[in-house]
Amino acid sequence: MNNHRLLTGLLAATLLSGGVCASGQSSQVMTIEDLFEIAETNSVQLRPSFTAEEEARQEITVARSGRLPDINASLSFSYIGDGFTTKRNFSDYQKAPIPHFGNGIALNITQPVYTGGAITHGIELAELKSTAARYATELQRDNIRFQLTGFYLDIYKFANLRRVVQNNISQAHKVLDEMRARYEQGVALQNDITRYELLVSNLELQLVRIDNTLDILNRNLVVTAGLPETTRIEPDSTILARALPSADESWWQQEATDNAPAIKLAHSGVDISRKAESLVKSERLPKVGLQAGWSLDGPILVEVPPINRNLSYWYVGVGISYNLSSLYKTNKSITKSRVATQHALEQLDATRENVSLGVRADYVHYLEAYEELKTQQKSVELAERNYRTTSTRYSADMALITDMLDAANSKLDAEQQLVNARINIIYYYYKLLFTSGKI
Repeated sequence: MNNHRLLTGLLAATLLSGGVCASGQSSQVMTIEDLFEIAETNSVQLRPSFTAEEEARQEITVARSGRLPDINASLSFSYIGDGFTTKRNFSDYQKAPIPHFGNGIALNITQPVYTGGAITHGIELAELKSTAARYATELQRDNIRFQLTGFYLDIYKFANLRRVVQNNISQAHKVLDEMRARYEQGVALQNDITRYELLVSNLELQLVRIDNTLDILNRNLVVTAGLPETTRIEPDSTILARALPSADESWWQQEATDNAPAIKLAHSGVDISRKAESLVKSERLPKVGLQAGWSLDGPILVEVPPINRNLSYWYVGVGISYNLSSLYKTNKSITKSRVATQHALEQLDATRENVSLGVRADYVHYLEAYEELKTQQKSVELAERNYRTTSTRYSADMALITDMLDAANSKLDAEQQLVNARINIIYYYYKLLFTSGKI
């Protein structure tokens, strides 16, 4: 929904909500909050975010498994061919019979004791990614809620716009009846009737377009919310009766700083980058682990001639490993991680700035909407007065048909703009809620 459509598309809260019932559809009166709750469980667009959260939680489980011991077991059976022996100059060849059946059994256990923080950092990194996934879900949830709000207020606008157009059609027909009567009396021209019939025709076409728009908006709304496609939503007619908060801009700015999912997600990106940097640094530290093993192999081939018996042994001890190549390879990875952290910090600053600017713009428009309402109320009053005056003058042959057309169009436009102004107040309130993360 572009800005023009949303600014225009919120007008309907003035008049009674006039939901349009299509054949075969069940009509339900719902508040915006009702739709939010339904979308929480039914929205197809929100399900991938929930799945991503679950995937991130499973990554924590996988990372924690790094603290568990590694156990390797092997079992082998083989056919061993006969060997031979020679002198060092490959002379004096002698065949060396070897037992042909070979077997091997081995069990090795390694328990990490110290990994330079790799396991701990890996777990913490997985937890941070899980938190980021939750913030991403919140951001997607807010986007869906604001999208539903737009559709909902658009339906409210066009339903009431439909009532405005219908009222103007009704008034136009009354004028036409008067014109025809005057034509029969010889005091009106057929051309006047034709021009006013054209006005009625345009209004009826506008009514058809409004009905089509309502059908599209309702379909978008119910599909986004996860409702059956046959559902017809009627907005709650009491929406304009709500007492909206009158907090100042600083309050909204603080709420955005504390609650905006975009800021939370960007801050989580900084934490993830820093933890990834610590994980890279752990590669430069040695790894220590407890080891234990047992093996059974046969035949014993280290003796000549081979001994056709099994040899079994076990061991326990401490293993220490150190990747010497990390001394010259890890520096580049650390530098890359530091750049990534700097990028995340800059992204956080940019996100905070964008959110702050968004709150400022929405708050200014919120206050402006109240001023616009006052202006449009006065415009409607003047347009109605002008229409009555022009109609009276036309009946007394003191005004032209063009004056009637201008007065009718001005009245229709003023009524539409009044509905727009009232809905704009609701829209920018929800826009503030969306930008500040409180929707």
